[in-house]
Amino acid sequence: MLEDHRVSDATPTLEAPWPVAVLSQKIRGYIERLGTAWVEGEITQWGVSGGNVYGKLKDLGEDATVSFTVWSSVRAKLDGDFKQGDRVIALVKPNYWVKGGTLTMQVFELRHVGLGDLLERLERLRKQLASEGLFDPARKKPLPFLPHCIGLITGKDSDAEKDVIRNAQLRWPAVNFRVVHAAVQGDRTVGEVSAAIERLDADPEVDVIIIARGGGDFQNLLGFSDERVVRAAAAASTPIVSAIGHEADRPLLDEVADLRASTPTDAAKRVVPDVAEELSRVQQARARIGLRMTGMLASEADRLSQLRSRPVLADSSWIIESRGQDLTRYVARGVELVERRIERAGTQTAELRAQLRALSPQATLDRGYAIAQLPDGTALRAAAQAPAGTELRITVADGSITASSTGAAAGR
Repeated sequence: MLEDHRVSDATPTLEAPWPVAVLSQKIRGYIERLGTAWVEGEITQWGVSGGNVYGKLKDLGEDATVSFTVWSSVRAKLDGDFKQGDRVIALVKPNYWVKGGTLTMQVFELRHVGLGDLLERLERLRKQLASEGLFDPARKKPLPFLPHCIGLITGKDSDAEKDVIRNAQLRWPAVNFRVVHAAVQGDRTVGEVSAAIERLDADPEVDVIIIARGGGDFQNLLGFSDERVVRAAAAASTPIVSAIGHEADRPLLDEVADLRASTPTDAAKRVVPDVAEELSRVQQARARIGLRMTGMLASEADRLSQLRSRPVLADSSWIIESRGQDLTRYVARGVELVERRIERAGTQTAELRAQLRALSPQATLDRGYAIAQLPDGTALRAAAQAPAGTELRITVADGSITASSTGAAAGR
């Protein structure tokens, strides 16, 4: 029956569909025609069962993974030991298992990628990123003096996590942590570390981010030289501390980070100030200020003593006597000026009085003249104004009298 299915070339239709076996055989035929191929990738899973190896191989730059099988006969001929995290070149042939419906790669040869090749790739990436200015010291951000909340990216339950938290809290007990666990080696490293950086950078309470791992060999640290991790760190607005703890081969994350720490413990010490040291500095500053103030006060007291010892300040009564004499002089001068002013004013008043008297009607009356007024008070100016019998009021120098008009006299 299976042979009949395999030779069927009829186009499947709704009325005459292919059996699953026919589809599977056709898929297998297509795949087998690919033949063998050399591929490069990273071993993300390496498990041995019954002498055979069952693992997974991940692309170095893209999110693509395939399963592979190394039969015991081939494994015995492999040159060297292999493990998870190794970068390898493999001669594989795709094999589609019809019964299970799975695709796996059968490995015929497996070789480690040369260290020189990896270093050359890293050097090319390093130059590219450096040409973009990602490693420029001028773009590195200063760390806060006292971070209230520290973002920590590290492996779950790792020694690096414990070292950072313990040493930071020993130095400053009030410091808080926002911990994000991520894979620090293997195929998940790049995606999880990049996502953790973006997550903590978006948190407004996080003042600084520490990426910590307790060292490792060159290949295990390759994830921290991945372009995606490096660019995520460069794009972060929050200061980043790289504490990968590997001196021989520094990952590219060290170059783009705002601060590189040699170990997770070193990161904690450089990010968080020591409360004992800071209290000591405060005490020292207070002591210096106290000494300076004491010196300034003593200097000013000496100056006051020197001023007070001068003859002009030794006896203060001279100031009162001197000012008293000045006051007496000023009072006498003021009295003199007032008297002179009053005298001049009296003279002026007498002159004005004399002028006023010379021009007044009283002076005319004193010379023997009189003023005649009609009953209504009008001054008599012409004889015709007073017919005979008109009562007149006659004003003389010392008073007034009444008289009666006898008529107008003949003019002459």
